[in-house]
Amino acid sequence: MSESKSVPTMKDVAREAGVALGTVSKVVNGLPVGEDYRLRVEKAIEKLNYRVSSYARGLRSNKTYTIAVMVPNLISPFFSKLVNCINHELSARKYRMLFYATDYDPAQEQELVHLAEQQKVDGIICLSYNPHLQVSPDVPLVSIDRYFGAQIPCVASDNYGGGRLAAEKLVENGCKNLAFLRIGSKLTNEPNKRKDGFIAGCEALDVPYTLKIIDDGTPYTAFFEFLEEHFHDGKLDFDGIFCVTDSMAHVIRGALTQHMGLRVPEDVQIIGFDGVRHFGDLEYTCSTIVQPLEAIAANCVELVLSPRGENAPALICLPVSYGWGGTTRE
Repeated sequence: MSESKSVPTMKDVAREAGVALGTVSKVVNGLPVGEDYRLRVEKAIEKLNYRVSSYARGLRSNKTYTIAVMVPNLISPFFSKLVNCINHELSARKYRMLFYATDYDPAQEQELVHLAEQQKVDGIICLSYNPHLQVSPDVPLVSIDRYFGAQIPCVASDNYGGGRLAAEKLVENGCKNLAFLRIGSKLTNEPNKRKDGFIAGCEALDVPYTLKIIDDGTPYTAFFEFLEEHFHDGKLDFDGIFCVTDSMAHVIRGALTQHMGLRVPEDVQIIGFDGVRHFGDLEYTCSTIVQPLEAIAANCVELVLSPRGENAPALICLPVSYGWGGTTRE
């Protein structure tokens, strides 16, 4: 009959490594220690097959080591990549992610916030469509793209700069008459600045432009009708189009090529916004203004885990870049 072995404890690790118990605690919790001490502790952990109890860890620190993450869905490649990046950042810090899909429903968002608070999460990262979202002041909140007030950090891409960059790239590629397509939002959010940047870019370059903005909930047929109105004798009035998202760029490209017989990018060049890639990590689905999702995720996690204070930034604006994806001339 084999002798049963007890589960190794942190004290066992300290004894095996020949270090103080506090040193083991620092290594386990990712705090800085001398390189020699860290290696000795890690070697002892591996030898003893020591496993950190997240429950006990939480009791000692009065934390759950869980962060709630809320986005509309995981169907959108942009949202799914964003959530994956956030989860990667949390895992690196030994935190778990509690994920909620809100389906763009403001009431459901509020309900899920209350549920997250009941789960005693250590913070919430959200991309919200509820301008009146209420979160307990005891729960750190970091918002993506939506501004809730000076006390709630917002992380976003440089949407204004991205809109301007789109106009500049289209003109650089030879376009002489541009259009801007967007489904408008009544929310106060950073993506609204894409239009302002695009207008500024066109006016600085003295290039004519036309805006077509439709309200949330309006079908895409409104865009198709707009394009048909500007289609004469087999040619479109515009030779460059900036779409406010990559998904919209995909739909517009289909309308131009399949229903109007135009070639992209030979007849019309299109730039989207987001940086969506085929199957997540292959080529871009269209020429696009790329949002730095890894940097967005890293900043969100850093902010939500940082102590609340008066010095927390109201807005972190991260640089974007241009990515060629076949809908502009190379």
